Amino acid sequence: MSNNKLDVRFYPEIYQAVAGKNYMVYAYLSDGSVREFDVAPLIKQGGVFRKIEDETTFRNTLTVLNGTVAWDVAGNRNEYECIDIDPMTIFKCKIVPEIPEI
Repeated sequence: MSNNKLDVRFYPEIYQAVAGKNYMVYAYLSDGSVREFDVAPLIKQGGVFRKIEDETTFRNTLTVLNGTVAWDVAGNRNEYECIDIDPMTIFKCKIVPEIPEI
């Protein structure tokens, strides 16, 4: 450390995730912002994201695990069986003033 300054690095944490229309997720972050994350492109790519292609599954399994947006597809809150998104990916998304009517 130089000049007695602390080396502080911010790493975002998600406190709440809300499912919106058309595979949109609205995430409340630790910096006080609300971010809009479009999951549709990931679902179109397939792979693990096919598990949340059904809109009911997408909505009903969306949660927050380990400080980030996740889908608890196994239904047992096991972090190793969920689909999650790096919180920094969410942090880089568009800030919205509030969640639109869902």
